[in-house]
Amino acid sequence: MNAFKWIGRIEGFSFLFLLLVAMPLKYIWGEPLMVKYAGWAHGVFFIGYLGAALYVFFVYKWKFTKLLLAAIASFIPLGPWLFEKKLIGK
Repeated sequence: MNAFKWIGRIEGFSFLFLLLVAMPLKYIWGEPLMVKYAGWAHGVFFIGYLGAALYVFFVYKWKFTKLLLAAIASFIPLGPWLFEKKLIGK
């Protein structure tokens, strides 16, 4: 479960970096290279987060709604952190 929390934190940070740093660099200052690398990294962390969510779903016998909320959280800025705090605890 600890690995799932850390993957969620990293995925959330990579999403914020993509939105708050890379996208403005591309669309305001015309520097698209950061989106290429940050987007690729975020994609890897996103897939890792969803895979880890599936893993804990089976190992910890989560209800399907909890898995669904974990997946939805990955599409919301700060979502994985909120999911961890509200639904997982600690």
